[in-house]
Amino acid sequence: MLSNLTITDFRNIHSAELSPTQNINLLLGDNGSGKTSLLEAIHILGVGRSFRSQQLKNTVNLNADRCVLFARSDDSTPIGMQYDLKTGLQIRLNNAPLVKVSELALNLPLQYISANCHQFFELGPKFRRKLVDWGVFHVEHHFNYHWQSYKKASQQRNSALKHKQSKLDVEAWNNTVINHGEHIANFRHTYLHRLLDAFIPIFTSLCTTFKSSIFTVKYNQGWAKDSSLHEILNNNFERDRMLGYSRTGPHSADWTIKINDADPSEMLSRGQQKLFFLSICIAQIEILLQEKNYRNTILLIDDISSELDWQHQVNVIKFLRDLPVQVFMTSTDKKMTTLMDETDDKVFHVELGEVKDGSLLSQIADT
Repeated sequence: MLSNLTITDFRNIHSAELSPTQNINLLLGDNGSGKTSLLEAIHILGVGRSFRSQQLKNTVNLNADRCVLFARSDDSTPIGMQYDLKTGLQIRLNNAPLVKVSELALNLPLQYISANCHQFFELGPKFRRKLVDWGVFHVEHHFNYHWQSYKKASQQRNSALKHKQSKLDVEAWNNTVINHGEHIANFRHTYLHRLLDAFIPIFTSLCTTFKSSIFTVKYNQGWAKDSSLHEILNNNFERDRMLGYSRTGPHSADWTIKINDADPSEMLSRGQQKLFFLSICIAQIEILLQEKNYRNTILLIDDISSELDWQHQVNVIKFLRDLPVQVFMTSTDKKMTTLMDETDDKVFHVELGEVKDGSLLSQIADT
């Protein structure tokens, strides 16, 4: 969790300093005011990348040469990021240069829920793999080691395939790919069943229409379940060499949660799809709490009001308040201030890149 956040020349925010609460922080303002930029800044400090732009140079204010983000976690650990248009990116964690981006994720577990998260079913397998791997990364201590090892070995094997090297040269990487690939598949399989168990009570509480429904998780590990990865790689050697890469493996995995054995995207409204995705994220937070006793998770929710009627917004806020999670959520609806607890929550008013602490909720509600 964050106890302090300072932003300088980041997008349209010239200078801002926030002291957020460890509970719910509402960022209130018109479209284009800078609310999502605040979420983006926190996201970069948590994972080292933006959810809006592949190139961090695009986050630097148009009238500046660099942007600077600085925060302290609730245990006073300093986290800093500077992107200079001439010298590039620098990230420091606990006053030392960052060695691995994974150190950020471990220090500050963070999930981002976009305004169009109802498109979860349309965004493709890569998006869904990233979502489940976030949970596996935090629960399974060795997951990152196996994933990084698998990725390096796969790159070497693909290079050999692309350059039409001999079968013996290609197969030299098979054992490494198979060993780490099967570990990854097993980690995901185990975690997805934990996720399903945590997801069901959350989703059926937020979306009571489906209380009597049957939920199942469907997992495609990236190769035929009745064959070993060793067999698949051997049998598909000629195809892979023709393509110049291997199509088979955990990098091709996919998963979904079925409702009464049907695809949720075909039976849920956009609002229900948003609740579906939100329930998955909350379930992952609960797993972290149960498995690792993590109480420093951050949840970023962009435009909480979109696609949800008032009662569902009320229900979501109630659910989040019962979790040991720090929430930053944006909205254009001033009525949202009535759902905030004046003792535990905070409201920040964002206008044209300026951020004002709205601790006195009634003042903002009346403006």
